[in-house]
Amino acid sequence: MDGCGKTTQAEKLKAALKADGRDPLHLREPGSTGLGEGLRAMLLDTKREDWDPRSEALLFFAARNQLLRELVAPALAASRDVVCERFTPSTLAYQGQTPELRQWVLDLHRLVVAEQRPDCVFILDLDAEESFARVGGDTGHDSFESRGVSFQQKVREGYLAYAEAFPKTSKVISVAQRGIDEIAAEILAATKEYRS
Repeated sequence: MDGCGKTTQAEKLKAALKADGRDPLHLREPGSTGLGEGLRAMLLDTKREDWDPRSEALLFFAARNQLLRELVAPALAASRDVVCERFTPSTLAYQGQTPELRQWVLDLHRLVVAEQRPDCVFILDLDAEESFARVGGDTGHDSFESRGVSFQQKVREGYLAYAEAFPKTSKVISVAQRGIDEIAAEILAATKEYRS
């Protein structure tokens, strides 16, 4: 969800893993590669016209494919942990807002991600109204944040649908009315649990 504290929690997890003697790689999606950053600028531009969700999804998966090949695969080969802000759950939530589109996104996921699936996915859950308010309401910072509360409600439903589709590797964490450190402790504990 927009405004849920993804970056803060990713940085906290990275710091905790470093303190544990690990060498985590922190990435953002789309981004972290030349192609990803270029597509990010295009996708988040508030002045761009509306695109078909399939076109948006293809761009997100192009960025994801590059990220997986250029950065994730070498990091995993070197036994590094990878902490990534956003991944397929976001594409499902934002571009998969009908059953047909949801299936289309999941098919792309299987094709592009293949065996490089995440060990665990944390979905930081927040109700749509609070998410919308946290990013500035109608004056949101990017082309997705400014689409309104009803859009954010569909986004939330999409994240929860991802967790339902991948229950073994997904953990939904409510972030409303909770402190940053409390949420970080839950994420770290769950990370250790997934690894054992």
